[in-house]
Amino acid sequence: MDDRTHGVTGEQGARSVGERRAQRRAVVGAAVLDDAAAPARMLVGRRSAPAALAGLWEFPGGKVEPGEGAASALHRELAEELGVRVRLGAEVPAPEGEGWPLANGRRLHVFLAVLADGSAAPSPLQDHDRLEWCPLERAALHALDWIPADRPIVDALLDLLQSGTQDLLPGG
Repeated sequence: MDDRTHGVTGEQGARSVGERRAQRRAVVGAAVLDDAAAPARMLVGRRSAPAALAGLWEFPGGKVEPGEGAASALHRELAEELGVRVRLGAEVPAPEGEGWPLANGRRLHVFLAVLADGSAAPSPLQDHDRLEWCPLERAALHALDWIPADRPIVDALLDLLQSGTQDLLPGG
Protein backbone atom coordinates (compact mmCIF):
# COMPACT_ATOMS: atom_id res chain seq x y z
CA MET A 1 0.00 0.00 0.00
CA ASP A 2 1.35 3.47 -0.82
CA ASP A 3 0.97 6.67 1.18
CA ARG A 4 -1.30 8.51 -1.25
CA THR A 5 -4.54 9.73 0.29
CA HIS A 6 -6.74 8.50 -2.59
CA GLY A 7 -8.74 11.70 -3.02
CA VAL A 8 -8.64 12.87 0.61
CA THR A 9 -7.18 16.36 0.85
CA GLY A 10 -6.04 18.94 3.38
CA GLU A 11 -5.56 18.22 7.07
CA GLN A 12 -7.61 15.01 6.87
CA GLY A 13 -5.33 13.69 4.12
CA ALA A 14 -2.16 14.57 6.03
CA ARG A 15 -3.54 12.95 9.16
CA SER A 16 -4.45 9.77 7.24
CA VAL A 17 -0.96 9.51 5.74
CA GLY A 18 0.63 10.11 9.15
CA GLU A 19 -1.58 7.55 10.85
CA ARG A 20 -0.73 4.92 8.22
CA ARG A 21 2.99 5.65 8.59
CA ALA A 22 2.75 5.40 12.40
CA GLN A 23 0.93 2.11 12.16
CA ARG A 24 3.60 0.66 9.89
CA ARG A 25 6.54 1.83 12.00
CA ALA A 26 8.10 -1.25 13.52
CA VAL A 27 8.78 -1.82 17.18
CA VAL A 28 11.70 -3.97 18.34
CA GLY A 29 12.24 -5.91 21.53
CA ALA A 30 14.96 -8.11 22.98
CA ALA A 31 14.82 -11.44 24.76
CA VAL A 32 18.09 -10.82 26.62
CA LEU A 33 19.38 -14.21 27.78
CA ASP A 34 21.97 -14.79 30.49
CA ASP A 35 24.18 -17.13 28.43
CA ALA A 36 24.51 -17.82 24.70
CA ALA A 37 25.50 -21.48 25.01
CA ALA A 38 23.19 -22.59 27.83
CA PRO A 39 20.62 -19.91 28.67
CA ALA A 40 18.80 -20.37 31.95
CA ARG A 41 17.35 -16.89 32.56
CA MET A 42 15.90 -13.97 30.59
CA LEU A 43 15.93 -10.29 31.50
CA VAL A 44 12.43 -8.83 31.71
CA GLY A 45 11.36 -5.26 32.45
CA ARG A 46 8.32 -3.98 34.32
CA ARG A 47 6.85 -0.88 32.67
CA SER A 48 6.58 2.34 34.65
CA ALA A 49 4.76 4.29 31.90
CA PRO A 50 2.43 4.98 30.22
CA ALA A 51 -0.27 4.51 32.86
CA ALA A 52 -2.10 1.87 30.78
CA LEU A 53 1.02 -0.35 30.75
CA ALA A 54 2.51 0.51 34.16
CA GLY A 55 3.15 -2.61 36.22
CA LEU A 56 3.13 -4.97 33.23
CA TRP A 57 6.19 -6.93 32.12
CA GLU A 58 7.71 -6.76 28.65
CA PHE A 59 10.62 -7.47 26.38
CA PRO A 60 12.74 -4.30 26.58
CA GLY A 61 12.97 -2.28 23.36
CA GLY A 62 11.11 0.42 21.49
CA LYS A 63 10.24 2.10 18.22
CA VAL A 64 12.38 1.98 15.09
CA GLU A 65 12.98 5.59 14.05
CA PRO A 66 12.75 6.70 10.38
CA GLY A 67 15.89 5.69 8.50
CA GLU A 68 16.97 3.30 11.25
CA GLY A 69 17.30 -0.47 10.89
CA ALA A 70 15.86 -2.92 13.40
CA ALA A 71 19.26 -3.89 14.82
CA SER A 72 20.42 -0.28 15.20
CA ALA A 73 17.13 0.65 16.86
CA LEU A 74 17.37 -2.22 19.30
CA HIS A 75 20.97 -1.38 20.24
CA ARG A 76 19.94 2.27 20.78
CA GLU A 77 16.83 1.39 22.80
CA LEU A 78 18.65 -1.06 25.08
CA ALA A 79 21.41 1.48 25.73
CA GLU A 80 18.82 4.17 26.56
CA GLU A 81 16.47 1.99 28.63
CA LEU A 82 18.89 -0.38 30.36
CA GLY A 83 22.39 1.05 29.87
CA VAL A 84 23.63 -2.14 28.19
CA ARG A 85 25.35 -3.29 25.03
CA VAL A 86 24.24 -6.59 23.50
CA ARG A 87 25.05 -9.12 20.81
CA LEU A 88 21.93 -9.82 18.79
CA GLY A 89 20.87 -13.22 17.53
CA ALA A 90 17.92 -14.62 15.62
CA GLU A 91 14.47 -13.10 15.52
CA VAL A 92 11.69 -14.97 17.35
CA PRO A 93 9.52 -15.84 14.33
CA ALA A 94 5.95 -14.56 14.31
CA PRO A 95 3.22 -16.77 12.86
CA GLU A 96 2.54 -14.30 10.04
CA GLY A 97 6.21 -13.56 9.35
CA GLU A 98 5.79 -9.78 9.57
CA GLY A 99 6.30 -9.38 13.29
CA TRP A 100 3.94 -9.81 16.21
CA PRO A 101 0.78 -7.67 16.02
CA LEU A 102 0.34 -4.90 18.58
CA ALA A 103 -2.94 -3.27 19.60
CA ASN A 104 -1.93 0.00 17.91
CA GLY A 105 -1.45 -1.66 14.50
CA ARG A 106 2.34 -1.74 14.66
CA ARG A 107 4.36 -4.94 14.45
CA LEU A 108 6.82 -6.09 17.13
CA HIS A 109 10.03 -7.87 16.12
CA VAL A 110 11.72 -9.65 19.05
CA PHE A 111 15.35 -10.75 18.78
CA LEU A 112 17.40 -13.02 20.98
CA ALA A 113 20.30 -11.21 22.64
CA VAL A 114 23.04 -11.64 25.21
CA LEU A 115 24.99 -8.96 27.03
CA ALA A 116 28.15 -8.00 25.15
CA ASP A 117 31.52 -8.55 26.78
CA GLY A 118 32.29 -5.54 28.96
CA SER A 119 28.68 -4.33 29.05
CA ALA A 120 27.41 -2.65 32.18
CA ALA A 121 24.92 -4.52 34.32
CA PRO A 122 21.32 -3.69 33.32
CA SER A 123 19.63 -0.84 35.19
CA PRO A 124 16.09 0.51 34.80
CA LEU A 125 17.04 3.89 33.30
CA GLN A 126 13.90 4.65 31.25
CA ASP A 127 10.41 3.19 30.95
CA HIS A 128 10.92 0.52 33.65
CA ASP A 129 10.77 0.56 37.43
CA ARG A 130 12.10 -2.97 37.82
CA LEU A 131 14.26 -5.50 35.97
CA GLU A 132 14.43 -9.21 36.77
CA TRP A 133 16.39 -12.19 35.50
CA CYS A 134 13.52 -14.66 35.23
CA PRO A 135 14.11 -18.42 34.86
CA LEU A 136 13.46 -19.68 31.31
CA GLU A 137 10.66 -21.90 32.58
CA ARG A 138 7.10 -21.72 31.32
CA ALA A 139 5.59 -21.55 34.83
CA ALA A 140 7.95 -18.77 35.98
CA LEU A 141 7.40 -16.67 32.87
CA HIS A 142 3.64 -17.24 32.85
CA ALA A 143 3.50 -16.07 36.48
CA LEU A 144 4.44 -12.54 35.32
CA ASP A 145 1.71 -10.10 34.31
CA TRP A 146 2.84 -9.49 30.72
CA ILE A 147 1.71 -6.81 28.29
CA PRO A 148 -0.97 -8.79 26.40
CA ALA A 149 0.82 -8.60 23.03
CA ASP A 150 3.99 -10.12 24.57
CA ARG A 151 2.30 -13.22 26.02
CA PRO A 152 2.30 -15.33 22.82
CA ILE A 153 5.92 -14.33 22.18
CA VAL A 154 6.94 -15.87 25.52
CA ASP A 155 5.63 -19.26 24.41
CA ALA A 156 7.17 -18.94 20.93
CA LEU A 157 10.51 -18.04 22.53
CA LEU A 158 10.46 -21.06 24.84
CA ASP A 159 9.54 -23.35 21.92
CA LEU A 160 12.37 -21.87 19.84
CA LEU A 161 14.94 -22.35 22.62
CA GLN A 162 14.03 -26.02 23.04
CA SER A 163 15.93 -26.69 19.82
CA GLY A 164 19.12 -25.27 21.35
CA THR A 165 20.89 -21.96 20.74
CA GLN A 166 23.87 -23.00 18.62
CA ASP A 167 22.43 -21.37 15.47
CA LEU A 168 20.32 -18.71 17.22
CA LEU A 169 22.84 -16.64 19.18
CA PRO A 170 26.41 -15.52 18.51
CA GLY A 171 28.63 -17.77 20.61
CA GLY A 172 25.72 -20.17 21.27
